[in-house]
Amino acid sequence: MMNSEKKLPLQPVRGTHDIFGDTLRRQHNLYDLCQRLGSAFGYQLIETPIFEYAGVFQRTLGDTSDIVGKETYTFLDRGGEEITLRPEGTASIVRSIISNGLAQNLPLKLMYKGPMFRYERPQKGRYRQFHQFGIESLGFADPYADVECIALGVEILSQLGIAARLEINTLGDFESRQAYRQVLVSYLEKYVQSLSADSQIRLQKNPLRILDSKDAGDRKILEGAPVFDAYLTPAAQAFYERVHHGLDLLSIPAHHNPRLVRGLDYYCHTAFEIVHDDLGAKNTLLAGGRYDGLMEQMGGPAVAGVGWALGVERLASLLQGSPAVERPFAVVPVTEAEQGFALQLVCQLRRQGYGAELCYGNNVGKRMKHANKVMARLALILGPDELVNGQVVVKDLDTGQQQVVDTDHLGGYLANH
Repeated sequence: MMNSEKKLPLQPVRGTHDIFGDTLRRQHNLYDLCQRLGSAFGYQLIETPIFEYAGVFQRTLGDTSDIVGKETYTFLDRGGEEITLRPEGTASIVRSIISNGLAQNLPLKLMYKGPMFRYERPQKGRYRQFHQFGIESLGFADPYADVECIALGVEILSQLGIAARLEINTLGDFESRQAYRQVLVSYLEKYVQSLSADSQIRLQKNPLRILDSKDAGDRKILEGAPVFDAYLTPAAQAFYERVHHGLDLLSIPAHHNPRLVRGLDYYCHTAFEIVHDDLGAKNTLLAGGRYDGLMEQMGGPAVAGVGWALGVERLASLLQGSPAVERPFAVVPVTEAEQGFALQLVCQLRRQGYGAELCYGNNVGKRMKHANKVMARLALILGPDELVNGQVVVKDLDTGQQQVVDTDHLGGYLANH
């Protein structure tokens, strides 16, 4: 009889990937560095669910954004609720602050990490399930808060030895954007038939988002568009100048990019990206900006906010060499008779905080191969004589040197090796 049962695909879903070995170790080392430096800057770790009610993102990211319009994984759960896998972290963090009444504890400096989900064309360093580390400073209206945020990102890249370039722009205050919106619309209406379909829709709903268009035709039209700088209010201009002054004080070079626009609706004032030229068109390592109106937009109090997120896969791909791995001690029984004591010794070493591996095999040669395979630095060899005499033969697997050590003194010996 033919087996009609459909075979399960044995590959990961397109745009996802399994992470293991050196790749996973690089990513965890990156997380460790980010959290250590984040703590030094005063940030505390927070975790939010990987899915939210769809409205959390639809209300905050904007229905004309690519993320909401094309990229979110949104579905109805069994209870009929519309759910979205989180495409970014900021909206979830702000929702969490409101939900848990944390606004009364402002100001807050929070950091987060974990998977995000966007349905987009997979390519090098860009996946449909990807990982981010991010920070959010809430309740800080001073421009120097923007500077501190940027300084943390720069410090992370500096300690990783990655040369990158800071690009920065201002999206101004509400009055600045309203003034610029009018002149931008007047300019773009002359080219409406040549704009991409997405930009034609944005021209009616959110024309400033056209500045973020990746369409080649749109980019050509935008080359002659009015520049935002000329329409900044004095207050917005002063804010931006103070950001630059703070960066100068910290000797952080910044390139003013008047076309830099963050792709989400909640940004204002400072927008920035840190880019790496060796990554091709998708060269952004870290991006963020100020979002003073977001919490109020979500139903909370009016609170200033600024933050950024970095792409873990993309940044980890630039790290060179194999990450350091702690080498264990290998416990090698010569015969089956010593295996019980070897098991006890392995567990004792682990309780003392050492990495330890019990080597299996049907002869001592295979057990030594096991020790080499796990990259052990010392082999603790137990034979019949050692078991009777309360001793262990300690072999250095790098030099081949051996030494007999009493089991009573083994802890002190290993502490010095």
